[in-house]
Amino acid sequence: MRPTALPRGHWPAGPRWRAAAAGLLALLTLAAWAPAQAQLPPPGAADTTVVQAREALRRGDRAALLAARDALQQQRHPLAQWADYWELSNRLATAQQPELDAFYARWPGTYVEDRLRNDWLLELGRRQDWAGVRAEFPRFRMNDDREVTCHVLLARHLEKQDVRQAALAAWQAQRELEPGCTLLAATLLEARVFTDDDIWARVHAAAEQGRLRTVRTAAALLGKPTEKAVVEIVERPDRYLKQRNAGAGRQGHPLLMLALMRLAVEDPDEAAKRLSANTTARLSTAQEAFVWAQIARQAGLKLQPQAAEHARHAWKLWDRANKPGVQPPWSEDVLAWHVRAALRLPARDTTRWALVQRAIEAMPPAEQRQEAWVYWNAQAELARAPAGPEGEAARATARSALAGLVSPFSFYGLLAGEDLGQPLRLPPPPQALSAAEREAVRGNPGFQRALQLLALGLRSEGTREWNYTLRGLPERELLGAAQWACEREVWDRCINTSERTRSEIDVQHRYPLAFREMVQERARGAGLDPALVLGLIRQESRFVIDARSGVGASGLMQLMPDTARWTARKLGLPWQAGFINDTSLNLQLGTFYLKRVLDDLDGSLTMAAAAYNAGPNRPRRWREAGGTHDAAIWAETIPFNETRDYVKKVLSNSVAYAAAHAPVLGGRVPTLRERLGKPIGPRDPAAAAPDRDLP
Repeated sequence: MRPTALPRGHWPAGPRWRAAAAGLLALLTLAAWAPAQAQLPPPGAADTTVVQAREALRRGDRAALLAARDALQQQRHPLAQWADYWELSNRLATAQQPELDAFYARWPGTYVEDRLRNDWLLELGRRQDWAGVRAEFPRFRMNDDREVTCHVLLARHLEKQDVRQAALAAWQAQRELEPGCTLLAATLLEARVFTDDDIWARVHAAAEQGRLRTVRTAAALLGKPTEKAVVEIVERPDRYLKQRNAGAGRQGHPLLMLALMRLAVEDPDEAAKRLSANTTARLSTAQEAFVWAQIARQAGLKLQPQAAEHARHAWKLWDRANKPGVQPPWSEDVLAWHVRAALRLPARDTTRWALVQRAIEAMPPAEQRQEAWVYWNAQAELARAPAGPEGEAARATARSALAGLVSPFSFYGLLAGEDLGQPLRLPPPPQALSAAEREAVRGNPGFQRALQLLALGLRSEGTREWNYTLRGLPERELLGAAQWACEREVWDRCINTSERTRSEIDVQHRYPLAFREMVQERARGAGLDPALVLGLIRQESRFVIDARSGVGASGLMQLMPDTARWTARKLGLPWQAGFINDTSLNLQLGTFYLKRVLDDLDGSLTMAAAAYNAGPNRPRRWREAGGTHDAAIWAETIPFNETRDYVKKVLSNSVAYAAAHAPVLGGRVPTLRERLGKPIGPRDPAAAAPDRDLP
């Protein structure tokens, strides 16, 4: 996350200072500041100055920010580097290289050094100072900014290097096109390194993702007439398709494909009808297959039963246009929805497994290794294996794939173990940390700064400092960092750090019993399993009591204000806006609301988790679409990416909590299948009407 910027004017190029002067200044500042990072002083009045500096940045008060920075430097405060970073990053428009070099020398090896280098690389790109970009980039350690990557690739192109493949990958990876990547694409298009087809591929990909601003930005590279046509299609695809010349001209085919894609967003059936009736002669077979694949995705997102048939038609056309074994350049998301459409076919339709495997085989290797696709490919292999000895080799391959998935910590890892009849086994606790190992972590200035920032309420800065310090650490140090975070009750850093270990796993840190007594009391008071509530909180807030989402949800259980107010009224509790962040009350409201949702949805934890994330009306609609489905398939085919991931993690978290803390939480450890519950389908007409009062 970049710092809040003060108002900036033009981005001037400006002269560079002499390198010798910069080097001298760097040496002097390094000598002056080297001792300052040794250890954290106890919290005091100086810490208030750090908060004042950050507030000055937010307000745009340059004078106050400068004064706070100078005061912290004079005090040699351990967080002075952050005020120094805020002050310099806000005037990068007029900064020169010697100032940056001096800053790097003051804070070598720190997060703020690399963060400022990231900002400076972006600034150098805006100035089109390609020599500066080339000189600065090799020292950029994080190397995680895609616009910086575009700047570097453009600089290399200007040096006559072949950057086509890397540039295509970087440009296509942008969710929203940054100016630097747009400049790269425009430059390479003019130089005929990129082709019109490359630009159209980006337009179509952005349209598939619903990123309409990117659609227009990319289309503008093809000229004003094309940009105008694309804007018209985005707004009224049906009107474009009714035009007699739709599909004519050099750009006609990709425009026609875009129009059909946009129509399919609103009405897949109408898009299919238009494609079948009017456009086949205008598109190549491969292009027609692409559009059918897109229509299948949109029908799948709407949980329409005809989605699988659209997908099969797309594959039939692709096979007609290509040699055997050639895979289509369809996106991973399109292929994923072909799998999901096949899974939603009736269980008696054994041909669905062929479509599952065909779509998975077309995915890039890294995507094929995702747990969901390993699991469902194995299920397809088992279903398609011939009966008797002839199918034993296929069954053995499938069982081996499932065995490789088995884990107590993931949705498909749990399902795979249960399918193989294996009992849930937690990893043994790691060997206790030695005093020297603990002290090595506690003496790390990066962790010290992170914890102090977090204690001051500067959560974004503290989290970034912590994560940067974790880079490259061996597992024993990761265990020590997780333990320290848990001891300090910084639960999100404890959990996230613990999740990085592979050979040694401390389950108590990965699934901590934060607020245990309060959670148990509120959960049982609402009639819920405490392990379920802990699993939900772990996914919602990582036990950060003042967590606030981008849409306004607050507290441990991430309640929306209207939901909290409604629930308080149902409980007969007085209500004020600030109550939502009271830990005990947040738990009381959240557990009561979750139980109301659970009761409204037939006691299905799968649907209740979806409702808690996406609101109750959506799972009510989803359950009515396309018949009755195994709960695991229903969860995998939830149309919202966030909600699909949420449901799987809440349920698997709850199983892990029950297993990890059985003596404390009590009761038998449930299987994931028990958590998922019975197959999900339309509400029984004889059942009580839905609770429409639920927010």
